[in-house]
Amino acid sequence: MEQIRIKGRKPLRGTIPISGAKNAALPLMVAGLLTDQPLTLRGVPGLDDIDTMAELLHNHGAQIDRDDSGDLGLTLTLTAKGPIDTVAPYDLVNRIRASVLVLGPLLARTGEATVSMPGGDAIGIRPIDLHIKGLEEMGAEIRLEGGDVHAKAPNGLTGANIRFPFVSVGATENLLMAATLARGTTILENAAQEPEVTDLAKCLSAMGANIHGIGTQCLVVQGVDALHGADHTVVPDRIEAGTYAVAAAITGGELVLDGADPDHLGAVFEALGHAGVNVSIGLGKLRVSHPTGQCRGFDVMTKAFPGFPTDMQAQFMALMAVANGASLITETIFENRFMHVPELVRMGADVTVHGNSAMVRGNPALRGAPVMATDLRASVCLVLAGLAAEGETIVNGVFHLDRGYERLEDKLRAVGADIERVGQPD
Repeated sequence: MEQIRIKGRKPLRGTIPISGAKNAALPLMVAGLLTDQPLTLRGVPGLDDIDTMAELLHNHGAQIDRDDSGDLGLTLTLTAKGPIDTVAPYDLVNRIRASVLVLGPLLARTGEATVSMPGGDAIGIRPIDLHIKGLEEMGAEIRLEGGDVHAKAPNGLTGANIRFPFVSVGATENLLMAATLARGTTILENAAQEPEVTDLAKCLSAMGANIHGIGTQCLVVQGVDALHGADHTVVPDRIEAGTYAVAAAITGGELVLDGADPDHLGAVFEALGHAGVNVSIGLGKLRVSHPTGQCRGFDVMTKAFPGFPTDMQAQFMALMAVANGASLITETIFENRFMHVPELVRMGADVTVHGNSAMVRGNPALRGAPVMATDLRASVCLVLAGLAAEGETIVNGVFHLDRGYERLEDKLRAVGADIERVGQPD
């Protein structure tokens, strides 16, 4: 079993290149099912989730050409000429939550789809009822049987006015892709505004989709008869950038985050400012620093974009754990996203969970310990805590990291971290 070994208390200094966003790349890859022409995606991160999605799309009949010779991630060219297999099997779907996104494109292009209920991190229930309800409003006939979603639209999908009762990134992406090939106009109200959704909409537009209101809560899609190929570069990963911003702060270091988009990090910067962290933007460079690594206590509440991202909650808890004073995190997106707390407590953190809130009383004297990662963001939270802790930290369950962070140890080691991967792959 592989582990990550960290010896902490070393300030990080230097430049870290920010990869393309996993949460943007996955739906962009699925968009390749909407056309029989090549879709080229540049800056795709080299991650296990990307490999899993490529395997799923290959199962559906897509040819995927991979070029990893460039400096800025992978270049993938997806061509789904057909025939298209409309069944997404359990053994692939249960490995990645984003697999449910094939449902809308398969229905829109072929008129049918059978997709197993999705898997992914064990951070909450995350039902797909909004996906199903929206497709039904667009004329699909859907039944659930044996853990599979069976969907048919033999006469094609029809535009509809769909209002989401709450913001859902996945449902917005699924219905947005389906709407591009539906007859008539589809209106998606209370749509997600995350940069990854905007990136998908821009790519679909480059493929010939007719989409208005990109970047807003109301997306208006006029269906077209067919989409064509395009060449698109994946947006930078704001969660990776935010994670390394915390790494700079928690170690009392200074990092330049090369390629990060400041416009996607407003709520993260605001929280760092409350903690006393220095963030500066100039000459196209994003610089994050803190002189000591001991920040002020501060509070955050997770919200849909442009609010504070739930995918940064665990990382900020690590920062709170070594801050001066008390901090409060309120999690409003997922109901089971404090699974990293017991592992932080093993390192000396003082955290008390009450329902969807966690009170963190800062303790600058964290000590290294063996810990177990439970999900993607929890795993990097423990890495961050290890960077700040006295002594040696051993992080187990590191396969979670490989789903969402490209070359994490290499990037941290290049800026001064004492970190290495040991053991054998699972």
